[in-house]
Amino acid sequence: MTTMGIDPAQLSDEDLIRELRHLHVTRTDTFLHGSDDALATHTSRTNELESEYLRRNPDREVDPNRLREGARAR
Repeated sequence: MTTMGIDPAQLSDEDLIRELRHLHVTRTDTFLHGSDDALATHTSRTNELESEYLRRNPDREVDPNRLREGARAR
């Protein structure tokens, strides 16, 4: 069940990335100034889209600097 918009499974890869980027851009404003309902909807939609991205890209490239070992090396 989707909270809003098109079912993430029906989005093209390009559209999925575009939607994710937009949600990440609007996250801080929604968190700081949105109603409780707006924040809950934003969080739910973000989770749906991120889950779909991970489903499609289980072997996505992980930056070694984003791991604990990489952080410790810095």
